[in-house]
Amino acid sequence: MFWLQPADFDAIRLSFKVACAATLLATPLGIGVAYLLVHTRIPGKSLIEGIVNLPLVLPPVVIGYLLLVLFGRRGWIGSWLLEYDIQVIFTLTGAIVASAVVGFPLLVRSIRLGMESVDPAYRQVARTLGASGWDAFFTVTLPLSGKAVFAGMTLMFARSLGEFGATIILAGNIPGVTQTIPLAIYEYTSSPGGDRMALSLCLVSIALSFMVLLVSGAAGKTLDRR
Repeated sequence: MFWLQPADFDAIRLSFKVACAATLLATPLGIGVAYLLVHTRIPGKSLIEGIVNLPLVLPPVVIGYLLLVLFGRRGWIGSWLLEYDIQVIFTLTGAIVASAVVGFPLLVRSIRLGMESVDPAYRQVARTLGASGWDAFFTVTLPLSGKAVFAGMTLMFARSLGEFGATIILAGNIPGVTQTIPLAIYEYTSSPGGDRMALSLCLVSIALSFMVLLVSGAAGKTLDRR
């Protein structure tokens, strides 16, 4: 990879860091939301589902602007975080938040499909044998939905690697701080003579995405055998 600059390696490293952090932080919440949508009867479930899926239909730039309003110094969340000296905008944390919000619907949809495919009779048997609702979830529903959970994590990880619009609005394009692979490609295409470097990073992005697909496929086959 002799054609890459030191700043490009920083962008690759930050992309992995953002994708891993966003996926790991969002997965427990994604499991909880999927369980809420599948196994509970609460008023306003359709509204919750609509809010969860909203990032799928909104332009990423709109999502980034809404997050900027929320996490800005005068925003509802940002003003509260400033009391604890926590800043989100134009930081790596902002890039993680943006990626998590954009990829969250893919995570929830995959986990929800997995939970819906689990035969309700298994849960009923567990409850009949004395298991509580939580015990039935952790010993029956969640293990049988394991493949779907991993698939959702893979989709979210891949989506986070390619996130651009929301990230550049909330976190900015700061080399070595918030500049991920898509942002570095954007900067190269906006600079004279940067086409070669942009193409190099595009090839890296393609290779990384292909590796994610290979790992996902191999893990899926392993889970099927188990």
